[in-house]
This record gives sequence, C-alpha cells and structure tokens, in this order.
Amino acid sequence: MTDRLKGKVAIITGGVAGIGLGIAECYVREGAKVVLTANHNVTAGEQAVAQFGADNALFIQQDVSKEEDWQKVIAGTLEKFKKLDILVNNAGIGGAGVAIEDESLADWQRTVDVNLTGNFLGMKAAIKAMKDTNEATGSIINVSSVAGLMGLPLAPDYSATKGGTRLLTRAAATSLARRGINIRVNSVHPGWIDTAIVPEAAKPQILPTIPAGHMGEPKDIGEICVYLGSDESKYAIGSEFTVDGGVRA
Repeated sequence: MTDRLKGKVAIITGGVAGIGLGIAECYVREGAKVVLTANHNVTAGEQAVAQFGADNALFIQQDVSKEEDWQKVIAGTLEKFKKLDILVNNAGIGGAGVAIEDESLADWQRTVDVNLTGNFLGMKAAIKAMKDTNEATGSIINVSSVAGLMGLPLAPDYSATKGGTRLLTRAAATSLARRGINIRVNSVHPGWIDTAIVPEAAKPQILPTIPAGHMGEPKDIGEICVYLGSDESKYAIGSEFTVDGGVRA
C-alpha cells in the first residue's frame, strides 16, 4: 500500500539510523515529507536526504534536550514544508547500564534530559506548531520501549525515562482530547530490534527470550508508526503499541 501519508509532514528525531531511519523509510514510501534530526550523526543525515531526495527530506542537527534546538527544528520544518502533521519522538540514549547504586547523578541526568525532557520539549513545540499551521490537528508518536512497561535490572535510568514517556503520553493525550483538540498522542514500545545498538556478542543470550525466535527489524516499528501517523488511527488516543515478537505476551 502507498500514499497512506500523502500530503503529511513529519518530524522524526533520531531519524538517520536504526529505528528512526526505518520509520523514515516507511514514511517516505507512504508519501510523507520528512524532517530528520540527529545530534552527532551529521553524515548519516546528509546521506538520508540524498536517499530520499531534497524535495522529500530535510536534515537538521539537533540536541533534543535543548529548547532552542526545538525552535530551530520547527522553524526549519515550516520554512521548507509550511506545516506539521506528525511528530515522532524517537531520539534516545541507552543510559549508563549499571546498577542504581553505581550510577552517577550526571549519567542519570543526561538520560533524563534526552529521553524524557526531550520528548516533553518536542511535544510542547509540535502542539504549538500544529495549532498554528494545521488547524490544531495531528499525531504525536512517542517511541518508548518494553522497558517502559517493565524495569530492566541494569537500566534504572533508561527504564525510568521510558516509563515516564509512557505516562507523559497518556497525560498529554487525555488533556488534548478533553479540550477538543484533535492532536492524538500514542506510544510505541519496541522490544529487541536488530540495530547497531545491540552488541553481536549479546544476541545468543537475547534470542532465546523472544517467542518469535528472531529480533525485529527497524521497519517493524516503522509500519506501526505509519498507522499511527495516518488517519486510519483516528480513534487511537493515549494507547500503547507493543512490538516485541511476543516478549510481553
């Protein structure tokens, strides 16, 4: 199927590699214009624009934890594409990967700043842009994790931010709906997805825990984000979509 997102403009943070790029590929295939952001991976951003074409894509370097960077991204989006229909809050970091008593405050705060505060700032900026340019309609998709549904033993910071994103999604979704504002907010909870973030050495231990018998692909998250960005999901408000090969079944 094509054109499910025809005429729509989407911002995808962390959109130049891994899950973010998988989402972008699905979005462009379905007719969307995409604004892709990343903090450090500028080369991949330029390559993504070349892959999709300058008429369909724009790359903007961004630190999602900085409000001024969000203002820059919104301004660049509106300058090129004139409106905003979809925000996919995908950018995130894995955290320190240590027991809670061994984690430094600085590491904790960095994970919170990127994974949770970044989502808050993105939602705040996107809602204002959708009100100004899109008749207060749109879709916000927060990429959380199965760690937002269960605590991971050596990821207290990551688990806390992904759980926080889950409830931030619900709070914003109900607030907008009860005020009659047609901007939907939902969360997506990936399980193990085969990206560069997952060490090869860890895969033999991971695979037996997945009922499907294999890791997911970035496009598996992209396809659910197509649904949530499209008008097909108009009655999905504050919902959680788990895509994990059966891990949480």
